[in-house]
Amino acid sequence: MDNFLYVSMSGAKETMNALAIHSNNLANASKTGFKASFEQARSMQVHGQGLPTRVFALTESPGQNFDSGIVHDTGRELDVAVEGEGWFVVKSEAGDEGLTRSGDFNITAEGFLIDANGQEVMDETGNNIYIPMPIEKFNIRKDGMIEVRPEGAPADAMEDIAKLKLVNPDIKDLMRGSDGLFRRIDGQQLQVSNDVVVANGALESSNVNLSSELTSLINLQRSFEMQIKMMKKAEEIDKSSESLLRMS
Repeated sequence: MDNFLYVSMSGAKETMNALAIHSNNLANASKTGFKASFEQARSMQVHGQGLPTRVFALTESPGQNFDSGIVHDTGRELDVAVEGEGWFVVKSEAGDEGLTRSGDFNITAEGFLIDANGQEVMDETGNNIYIPMPIEKFNIRKDGMIEVRPEGAPADAMEDIAKLKLVNPDIKDLMRGSDGLFRRIDGQQLQVSNDVVVANGALESSNVNLSSELTSLINLQRSFEMQIKMMKKAEEIDKSSESLLRMS
């Protein structure tokens, strides 16, 4: 009886964890460049004193879906999207470098280029990017080079300011942190890649499949309800057994 109750209890708990993963995907479906998380469940043997008679369910996130989202034009000079494989590099709140596909940039009052979360965008030398103000035109070329036209300068007087740090590590070596940024699992330095191409005036949408996520949520909800029913059934059987013992 306790085995029956244990299986249903652990199954309900891990179903809740799976619901959290899919709910997080849905919550970030409209976030620029967001990568959906996968979810899977497997049975695990309980180790401890005595015979190994217990198995419990374990939900885990084995990784992310690194497929590219749809790139759509915005016409905004500060918007940029990676075409194909590759990443932008920003400075995280912890002070280290993190990878992102979110290219909706802004310029602070002090003239520094930041992403939508306020994190400084890094250049290929690993420094933050300073934009001398005021400017009349801002552009990012396909190779990531930032060029501006100072206020009052001729129309063809575009000046190179800095080059975005664009990297393309093996996705097998990446892991997403709690801040949403990706980093190398081994902690090694991110190397600049000259093969990464960007598009100015465009943004990449998230790769979350709304219909798939909603279907998964419905199935998980049904699974959770089934686990709860199993726990209630275990309680009923236990009460019946107790009643029989009292009668005897």
